[in-house]
Formats: sequence, structure tokens, C-alpha cells
Amino acid sequence: MTTPASPAPAPGEFTDIRAGDWIDRYAPAPIRPYLRLARLDRPIGTWLLLFPGWWSIALAGAGPLPDLWMMALFGIGAVVMRGAGCTVNDILDRDFDAMVERTRTRPIPSGQVSVKQALAFLAFQLLIGLAILAQFNGVTIGLGVLSLLLVFTYPLMKRITWWPQAFLGLTFNWGALMGWTAVRGELEWPALALYAAGIVWTLGYDTIYAHQDKEDDARIGVKSTALRLGDRSKIWIYGFYTLTFVGIGIAGRLAGLGGLYLPLLSLAALQLSWQVATWNPDDQTDCLTKFKSNRWFGWLVLGAILAGKV
Repeated sequence: MTTPASPAPAPGEFTDIRAGDWIDRYAPAPIRPYLRLARLDRPIGTWLLLFPGWWSIALAGAGPLPDLWMMALFGIGAVVMRGAGCTVNDILDRDFDAMVERTRTRPIPSGQVSVKQALAFLAFQLLIGLAILAQFNGVTIGLGVLSLLLVFTYPLMKRITWWPQAFLGLTFNWGALMGWTAVRGELEWPALALYAAGIVWTLGYDTIYAHQDKEDDARIGVKSTALRLGDRSKIWIYGFYTLTFVGIGIAGRLAGLGGLYLPLLSLAALQLSWQVATWNPDDQTDCLTKFKSNRWFGWLVLGAILAGKV
């Protein structure tokens, strides 16, 4: 079966698929659409899903260094489950995606992957995720199974509420709970504080992300915080990011961190402040740049937690 070529974007069209990347250069043609369906060409979402779990593992550990094997398992799990979530999202949103400039060249709306093929790929990813999950204790396995409720319902939220980014926060930061239980075997207050902080962090960065599509979303009737908050988005994001800093600070204090924790966490807070201060909500490229920069915030927070363990 011949794999359909991805439709070329019109001149000047803004798209989230980059032609000529490593997938086009190195991956066999039949699997390219599936790699793009899992967003392996755009790893920022994997990082954003992974960091809350890594933070929590580092926070819960008894020594100065986290369990590297556990960190690796969470890394593989984040790749697989982010891909599964994107597959679910693209199946449910295929008609919307076909009407949005940034997403119309994705594998399903462009005809490269059928819904039946996408469902089979989803099952494959979930089986890998289950194999990873089985390596952990019973509490963590239970939390992992519960997370599927969020994975499968989040894509529907943009049809129901102006705050789908809040539901993304509930989904993407679930690792803050699982990382803690993977180490400690039970949920405790530091994990809950970290989870809450992650939710408001997601509200901030995904509102920035949603500003890329605000004109198309308004036209086709899709809801988002970018449309709900409008010109007040910067003020709200400052608030979200302030709560992020406070929440992560509280989580660290509850876990007994000291030393350089708060000074280094303050550097992470400066990164968030830079995002909002320099962000142009009407520039799609800048929205994407600021969104992607949250990877550096994730690393700074992880570094602060490790420093606080010394």
C-alpha cells in the first residue's frame, strides 16, 4: 500500500509539521505518518508530560540522586502515553483539524492514516504503556489505569468548556502523583502540592499555545482559555505562573528540601516571568517559541529539587 504524501502547506501557511526533519530523512515511508501521529517529531509535549513525574521521583527519593531506572521507565512511558494521547486527540478532532491552518496537514485529516489504522496504532501504544506500568507497585498501577479516564476525555473538553487547558493540566501532571507512589508506595501531601502546581503551570503554557489557533478556533466553535481570557491572557498567565512557583515551593518544603532549593527555584520563576513579559500573543511563531521554552523551566525545577537534596 502506498503511503499518501503529506499535503504541502500553502505559501506562508503556519503548520506544526516541519518538512525535511529527521522523520523525512531517516524513517521508512510507511511508518512516517505514525511517527507524526505520535508527535515524535515534536518532543516538547513529551517533556511537559515527563517533568512532573521526574520532579516527583526526585522529590520522594531518600538520597541526593533519584532512582535512574525509575526515571528511565517514566521516560519511556511518557513517550508512549503522550503518543497515545495525541492519537486519541487526532481521532476525535479529525474534522476540526481539517479546518485549522496549523493542523490540517496532520496524518488523519490529510488522509495519510485512516481512523481504523489510528485505532490499531493506539492499541499498540497502550500495550507498551501497560508493559511499562506493570513494573511498578500496585498503587502506581492503579493510578496509571485511572489516568486513562483523563487521556480519553480531555480531547472532548474543548467542545464543552472554555477551560480545556485545566483538564489538560489534570492529565499532563498525573505523573506527579505516580512518581511519588512509585518511590513511596502511597500518596502524601508533597505529591498533591506538586500536582496542583503542575495544573496551574499547564494553564499558563497551554494558554500561550492556544493563542496560535484563536482565530480558527473562534471560526469553527472550539473553546479555549485563549478565547475566554482574550486580551487579559497575560495578566492571568502571570497569576498562573505565580501559583506554579508557590506550589512547587510548598511541595519542596513539605518534602524537607533546603539549601539551594528556593534560590534555584527562583531562577525557574524568572524563566516563567521572561516568557510572559516577552510574549506576543498575536505572533503564532512566538507563541510556539514561548510554549517550547517550558522545557527549560522543567530542567530548572529538577535541578532545584536535586540541589535541595544535598
